[in-house]
Amino acid sequence: MTGVSSTEPAKPGGYEVLSLDDLDRVPYRGSGEVLRPLRRQLGFRPFGVNVWSADAAGDKLIPPHEEDSGHEQLYVVVRGTARFTLGEETFDAPAGTLVHAPAGTFRAATAAEPATMVLAAGGKAGEAFVASDWEAVHIAFAQLDAGDAAAGRATMEETLAHTEESWGRHYNVACYLALAGEHDAAFEQLRTAIELDRDKVMTWLPEDSDLDPLRDDPRFQELAG
Repeated sequence: MTGVSSTEPAKPGGYEVLSLDDLDRVPYRGSGEVLRPLRRQLGFRPFGVNVWSADAAGDKLIPPHEEDSGHEQLYVVVRGTARFTLGEETFDAPAGTLVHAPAGTFRAATAAEPATMVLAAGGKAGEAFVASDWEAVHIAFAQLDAGDAAAGRATMEETLAHTEESWGRHYNVACYLALAGEHDAAFEQLRTAIELDRDKVMTWLPEDSDLDPLRDDPRFQELAG
């Protein structure tokens, strides 16, 4: 599973007030952090902004990554204490701390005390922000894991409706459909992804466990060959 770009529509006019505790809790698939999808819930498009939370000390908080897309991020610890790793340095950041992570810098965090919450905002300097639907992808898989395949499919279809044509868009849908048992539809999406960018697909396809339900099908060997 990989990220996809989105042209998500704006919400109607007006304003909205909410508490961080009102945000949905979405398990971040593959590593265990808890995403609170603030940007998606508000329909916020000027820059990327989301919230991460952890219930217990020692829980994962910010997924390990480097933002090789060129995005830099600002993390604001709004509750508890986060233990950040930036590059090779690890430090504790109590509530009220701001942590700036330049593009390309490895970053990750765990909770150093219970009920820790961090707001993350970011974008790429000098470029207009283009929203990514990676949040929707994780929401769809969380719905599937919770046993609601219909809701997950609806979320993925919404993602398709608001994303530009790309290999990643079709690849993510193929992963979802494979796990949902819709193998014929999964192969259609995977075939389209390969037609759009075979090299990119082949960096993920050999080891991606999401596609394991398809591997014994002759069509998979045909596409991977």
